[in-house]
Amino acid sequence: MNYERRRMKEALRNKNLIFILHNSSFIILRKCGFTLLEVLIALAIIGALLVTLISTLNYHLSLVARQETITVATLLAKNKMAALAKSPEENKGFFDSPYDRYSYETFVKDSPYGGIAEVVVVVRSGNDEVTLNEFVFR
Repeated sequence: MNYERRRMKEALRNKNLIFILHNSSFIILRKCGFTLLEVLIALAIIGALLVTLISTLNYHLSLVARQETITVATLLAKNKMAALAKSPEENKGFFDSPYDRYSYETFVKDSPYGGIAEVVVVVRSGNDEVTLNEFVFR
C-alpha cells in the first residue's frame, strides 16, 4: 500500500502522465511523442527549406557554368588576338576541339591615326559573347 501511495504522489508531480480509472484502480499512461499535427508542421518546414536550398543551388550552378563559358571565351579571344597582332586580317570560323562549340569572328578597321589599325575579335558560345579590341601597327 505504501508503495502505491508513493507511486501515486510521484505520478501526480509528473505532468507527462495520464491517469485512467479502471476497476477501482488507476492505470498510469505516459504521454510521450509528437502529435500528427506537430509532425506535419515539421515536415512542411523542412520541405520549404529544401525547396529553397535546391533552387538556390541550381541558380548558383548556372552562374558558375556561365562564368566558365565567358572565361574560356575570353582566353580564346586573347589567343586569337595575339595571333592577329602579327598579321591582322578579317576571318571567321570555329575553334578546334575541345572548344568546337565556340565560334570567332575578326574585324580589321582603319583608325583615324596613320599606320594604326583596330583589330576586333568576337568569340561566341550560345547566347554569350566576348569582344576584344586592340590597336596594332600595320
